[in-house]
Amino acid sequence: MFGRREPVPFAFLAETDGFRSNVTPPPRPRASFAEIAGRWLLGLTIVAGLVGALILGEPAMSTPSHTPVQQSQASQGH
Repeated sequence: MFGRREPVPFAFLAETDGFRSNVTPPPRPRASFAEIAGRWLLGLTIVAGLVGALILGEPAMSTPSHTPVQQSQASQGH
């Protein structure tokens, strides 16, 4: 009753899981000095931009603590 298997269309797709190639891919070419220097320069530019934005934006984000709070005359009852 359960001994017979039905033929499955595209059964060869299930067999591809066990396939391993014996061909090794070619080695990756080494990066030249100019490519490495360019990557470093790009990274330093991004970091410098973030630090500069933080330094320039910090005064705008902080509240001044040395200025006295001004009250209007209406709040004093005049």
